[in-house]
Amino acid sequence: MTEQLRLMAVHAHPDDESSKGAATMAKYVSEGVDVLVVTCTGGERGSILNPKLQGDTYIEENIHEVRRKEMEEARRILGVKQDWLGFVDSGLPEGDPLPPLPEGCFALEDVDKAAGELVRRIRSFRPQVITTYDENGGYPHPDHIMTHKITMVAFDGAADPEKYPEETYGPVYQPLKLYYNQGFNRPRTEALHQAMIDRGLESPYGEWLERWKKSGRNERNLTTHIPCADFFEIRDKALIAHATQIDPDGGWFRVPMEIQKEVWPTEEYELAKSLVDTSLPEDDLFAGIR
Repeated sequence: MTEQLRLMAVHAHPDDESSKGAATMAKYVSEGVDVLVVTCTGGERGSILNPKLQGDTYIEENIHEVRRKEMEEARRILGVKQDWLGFVDSGLPEGDPLPPLPEGCFALEDVDKAAGELVRRIRSFRPQVITTYDENGGYPHPDHIMTHKITMVAFDGAADPEKYPEETYGPVYQPLKLYYNQGFNRPRTEALHQAMIDRGLESPYGEWLERWKKSGRNERNLTTHIPCADFFEIRDKALIAHATQIDPDGGWFRVPMEIQKEVWPTEEYELAKSLVDTSLPEDDLFAGIR
C-alpha cells in the first residue's frame, strides 16, 4: 500500500492519550504514520491529582488553560497532531446515590449530534485505523463511556451521507479498523506484579488485583499486541507533561523501566471492527491494510 497511513486516537480528556496507547502512537510516528489525537473535552472538571500542585490558586482558577498547555507539551513529545472536539468535561460523580451530571456536560449531549463533530474530523483526516475505549469506557467514567458511544456512531456515520450530509460534514469516508485500548489488562498487571515480587520489590498492583478479583471483572479479548518498548520513555515523558494529573513520584512509575521492557514490551488492543481481512493475534494496527 503506497497511500499514507493514518491513525486516529479518540480520547475523553487531556492526559488519556498519554496513559493509553502513547508508546504505540510514538512508534507509528517514528515509522512515518500520520497520527491524530482527538480529545473530546477540555478536562475542566478533572481534580488536581498531583499533590505538589494542590492548593495552587492560579491552577485552580485557570484549569482549562493549564490543561490545554499540558496537552500541547504532551503532543509535542509524542510527535502527534491533536484536535479538540470542544465538549465540556462531565466530572466523575461520587456518592451513593450518585449526584446528577452537570447540565451541558459531554455525557449529556445527544449521541448522534456529538458524533457529528467526530465525523467531521474523520472525513477531514481520513484515518484507516481508529482507537478508542470499550463499552465500559475502560473504566466507568461518564466521559469515557460517551467517547465510546460517539466513536462507534462516527465510525459508520463517516461513510453515511444521509445521516451526515457532505455539505455540512465533508466528503464521505470509511475507516477500515476500530480498536479498543486495553492497556490496563489483567495478564500484563499480573506479569508485572509477579516480576516485582520475584525481585523482592514492592508491587503497586496488589490492591488492583484484589479489587479485580472481588469485582468479578470479565476478561477482554486481547487481539493485538504492539511491540513498543523502545518508546516507553517517550510515553512517560508525555504523561509527566500532564503535571496537574500525574505525580512523577506516584504509582505510574513504580515499576522500573528495565522490568517493564523485559516482562511486558507491548501495548494491547481489542479489535472491535474490521472491514479488511486480518488474522489474529496481530502485532500491527494496520495488519490487512498495508
